[in-house]
Amino acid sequence: MDRDNGPVRVPDQRAPRERTAGSELRFEVLGPVRARRGGQVLPSGSPQQRALLAALLLRDGRTATAAELIDALWGDDPPSQALATVRTYASRLRKTLGQDTLVSESGGYAVRIHRDALDLTHAQDLAAEAEKARSGGDRWQARTLINKLLGLWDGQALASVPGPYADNQRTSLEEWRLQLTETRLDLDLEVGCHAEAVSELTALTAAHPLRERLRELLMVALYRSGRQAEALAVYADTRRLLAEELGVDPCPELAQLQRRILQADEDLARPADEPAPASAPVRPAQLPATVPDFTGRASFVRELGDRLATSEGSVMAVSALAGIGGVGKTTLAVHVAHQARPHFPDGQLYVNLQGAGARAAEPETVLGSFLRALGTADSAIPDSLDERAALYRSTLDGRRILILLDNAHDAAQIRPLLPGTAGCAALVTSRVRMVDLAGAHLVDLDVMSPEEALQLFTRIVGAERVDSEREAALDVVAACGFLPLAIRIAASRLASRRTWTVSVLAAKLADERRRLDELQAGDLAVKATFELGYGQLEPAQARAFRLLGLADGPDISLAAAAALLDLETHTAEDLLEALVDTSLVESAAPGRYRYHDLVRLYARACAERDEQVPAEREMALSRLLDFYLATAAGVYALERPGDRLADHREPTQYAGLTFADRHDAQDWLYTEANSLLACVRQSSGRATLRRAVDLLWAAKDLAESGANSKQYETAATAVRDLARAMGDNRAEGRALTTLTNVRLVAGRFDQAKQDAQRAMVLARAADDPLPNCWAPNDLGIIALYQNRHAEGESYLQQAITNFRADGNRPGEASALCNLSRIHLAMGRTSSAVTLAQQGIDIYDGLGHALRGANGRYALGLALTELGHLPDAAERLAEALAIFRDSRQRLWEGMTLFRLAEVDLAAHVPARAAVKAEQALAVLRGIGGEWRRGNVLTVLGKALRDIGQAGRAQVCWHEALVIYEGLGSSEAVEVRTLLAPAAAA
Repeated sequence: MDRDNGPVRVPDQRAPRERTAGSELRFEVLGPVRARRGGQVLPSGSPQQRALLAALLLRDGRTATAAELIDALWGDDPPSQALATVRTYASRLRKTLGQDTLVSESGGYAVRIHRDALDLTHAQDLAAEAEKARSGGDRWQARTLINKLLGLWDGQALASVPGPYADNQRTSLEEWRLQLTETRLDLDLEVGCHAEAVSELTALTAAHPLRERLRELLMVALYRSGRQAEALAVYADTRRLLAEELGVDPCPELAQLQRRILQADEDLARPADEPAPASAPVRPAQLPATVPDFTGRASFVRELGDRLATSEGSVMAVSALAGIGGVGKTTLAVHVAHQARPHFPDGQLYVNLQGAGARAAEPETVLGSFLRALGTADSAIPDSLDERAALYRSTLDGRRILILLDNAHDAAQIRPLLPGTAGCAALVTSRVRMVDLAGAHLVDLDVMSPEEALQLFTRIVGAERVDSEREAALDVVAACGFLPLAIRIAASRLASRRTWTVSVLAAKLADERRRLDELQAGDLAVKATFELGYGQLEPAQARAFRLLGLADGPDISLAAAAALLDLETHTAEDLLEALVDTSLVESAAPGRYRYHDLVRLYARACAERDEQVPAEREMALSRLLDFYLATAAGVYALERPGDRLADHREPTQYAGLTFADRHDAQDWLYTEANSLLACVRQSSGRATLRRAVDLLWAAKDLAESGANSKQYETAATAVRDLARAMGDNRAEGRALTTLTNVRLVAGRFDQAKQDAQRAMVLARAADDPLPNCWAPNDLGIIALYQNRHAEGESYLQQAITNFRADGNRPGEASALCNLSRIHLAMGRTSSAVTLAQQGIDIYDGLGHALRGANGRYALGLALTELGHLPDAAERLAEALAIFRDSRQRLWEGMTLFRLAEVDLAAHVPARAAVKAEQALAVLRGIGGEWRRGNVLTVLGKALRDIGQAGRAQVCWHEALVIYEGLGSSEAVEVRTLLAPAAAA
């Protein structure tokens, strides 16, 4: 007989036939035994007949005698008519498969198929490719191949196939499958996916408690996820289990791993290779286009290029002297970065840090963008700066990536953005000399030499025009202060006007310098050049240039620009593209535009000086605010049909965009987040304040998703302070309600309570229905979390009354679902189910998918308490799918936590542990410590029930520290859980 142990090897099948597309036979043994032709499953007969087919498929194309097949199907106890039965099975299979496939030979049978016609041989080929990739150092490719290989399994191999041969082969194949899973998990750790691996390893160690290799991988995954105590507890659990079950100690490898963890081994904490995203390695290519007419700077190009070519992670800072802008820092850095691209095959990152503006980019915001560009999912991006910086460095570890940090404010801004390991490099441009940036190679970039300046001017204008007026050309570049930016703009104006001579341009620049003689020399040349370029714009172009510079956002979309200018989109696009052609505006991406910081300042000065109607500036920004509010309110309404915000928000004069699909609407909101929140902060006038507050309300998904929580909170705080200073009770009440939402998401319940209480007082004073409804609803939720159930019930009854009075059906549904949770906490389970179902009925009637998920969440909790666990799991699973689709990280994590509770109640602790681990990963950086404590408590219970008591104790100890720090009553339960261990 064939070998019964180890991976089954199927060499090349004999006598390959011509393959015909659509009629080709395929066979599967990594699951139910099946035959397919052209994708259609063929009848394969009874279980014994399938056993015969499996035995032939696994014979390596060789002939099996009748005696061997009888032994394979029945072993030592064949039926009296075994030979006749085998012949009958073979005859039936031959009719189905064809005479050329199942052949009779030498008194036996064989299956003649192409090598790639069997899923097992395909799996073995993939395994060989993966091993080759891993040996060659391409761990990511190896991991991808093994994942593809494991995906070929469809349940248990040779499922439901009887007989001793099938039993032996099934055992062998399942062992191979487990070995492959261990290899893939090992690769997960090598490429930095340790956090993702914890949940799967937890389940596998529960299913295979004596398999030490899985325990070893789990210890490493926990250690690299910052959970050292849990990693050590896994060792303690393993040692106890082995002693009890087998009377042996852990293997030397496991004991050595424990010692390394105890010593906080730094090498163990680092993955062997770069972390990779869940789907494919992402190679960002974010460098702006280099200018085709780059000129001069040869020594700097050579110096920086040499350092990048031999980079070992050092930082190169390119800075200008005396804060002079326009000296060509960005152009030089981009040019050098493009030349160095071959040395950084894993990608290039770029960001404009806006260091010269009033609002420099926040490092945590930049890190979020970088992590997304590197393939990190939003749900995996933590909230705090330190955590994002750590994840960023881990993601870069082992990869060769160039980071261009343009227009930095100071060293403090860029330190979190620097790579932490060799292989990567950073180019930094700034107006300040970064002497406090440790290890930096400083390059002081001065203005161009006269020769370089004339060369740049000539390359843009053309040698023929310059050669005939060389002296005038020298006057032009001197008037530009030899600054590359000024020269480029002046030359661009001349190049586009064939009737001008160089002397005409020189004379105009001379005139402008006299008009601006109060300015310092460097700024004088630049502003004179801007003035020249601006002066040659057509009136409509000049107006667009002035007004667009007023917006504070890092860039602006075409639609937003059209609103600000009060123009049709196609007209606005023509104007913007004309400004791009004159180098006064940059094209950040298709349909998005931005200003160089110097040009923006100049545009604003022009707006103050040249707008014939001074109010036009305020009107332009008002239209922009209208656009964002109208569009965001439309997104809000699409997500929340029937909500009364549309009836209670401030009216807008300018229409926004409309979306037919809520996913497109969400994409718009998250794409515009930075510009939208900048518009909120900029809307500080009495005439715009209320609309700014309503824009925050309409964009509350930015806070609830966790992706832009900090920027959202900053904007909401600024608007609240402004409203309070102006004595606007309505605006302050609404701003406080948005802040309450932020605090709830972050788990800062005391702050949320203070904000909501004041919002309710102000709402009554202003007779404002929005916070008058939502503030008591929020206070009811806060009371629930703080175990003040009677008080919470009172607040929610008040919210229901107020929502009904306002005709706000989805608001009423929200309060009903929250009241359901209060009743559940008070032991009134039946009414909890009824209330949750009432809320769901309202939501479903309105087509309110997102908030309908909240209703299903509440109903799932009540059904869990009733013991209706399958129904509870179904409702929660429905909610989870919606939350994931809507990018609601907080609720995705909390629903995973509740599903873990259901699995625990259903006595499926291994599955509960997986769900709890997933919840911890999703809630990283969002939700607050109290929610983390809840998840840790449930995780500990699941771990205890799968025999990992030591690790459970670690989870409970961490939860207890959290609860005691918060003064939460949940600490009592955790102390009880820990009591048996304390008594022992």
